[in-house]
Amino acid sequence: MPTPPAVPAPFIRAHTSLARPRAVPEVQLHVADDVVALWEAMETEGGGAGGAPPFWAAAWPGGQALARYVLDHPEVVAGRRVLDLGSGSGLVAVAALLAGASAVVASDVDRYSHAAIPLNAEVNGVGVIEVVGDVLAGGPPEVDVVLAGDVCYDREMTERVLPWLWRAWVAGRTVLLGDPGRRYFPGEGLVAVAEYDVPEVGEDQVRRTKVWRLP
Repeated sequence: MPTPPAVPAPFIRAHTSLARPRAVPEVQLHVADDVVALWEAMETEGGGAGGAPPFWAAAWPGGQALARYVLDHPEVVAGRRVLDLGSGSGLVAVAALLAGASAVVASDVDRYSHAAIPLNAEVNGVGVIEVVGDVLAGGPPEVDVVLAGDVCYDREMTERVLPWLWRAWVAGRTVLLGDPGRRYFPGEGLVAVAEYDVPEVGEDQVRRTKVWRLP
């Protein structure tokens, strides 16, 4: 199967607007005002959405909580190399650089995410974020800290990502997850280090969202 073409930056700018997540007002992101309209534009103008909703165009609760924690506790990442797993918009990656990380790798399978992350890095003035695709098929990259926000959104992803995170922990990485109580998030064996009330995407309600650490 041929590799889909890269998404041009003007497409992201044309179909999103800048906003500050309520739990992380220090950061600006290109987000969708109308997800349905964006998804349609991805199909008609962006070369096809590939069946994937535009998860990259929203600040999900788990990511907001994790970004908030990193900014409130910069010692977790300061001077260290960080992987933002399932990066989406790059919110957590940006927060890690604002908190003093020496380098950040953002991993996501979505080519629209690959276009959005550099734009969000640019608008926040944090420098270069290295953007890569799926890392779950191999071992953990050469980083010190792994941050994973809202990665347990379905069964398949959870069954892939949790064993990988435990392998990263065994290999000596610090591993933190942000999760708002998704159905497939287990919690067993993890230590809750913080809790935040974070607005749910597209809804008025807030969700009690925790940051977890592998022990």
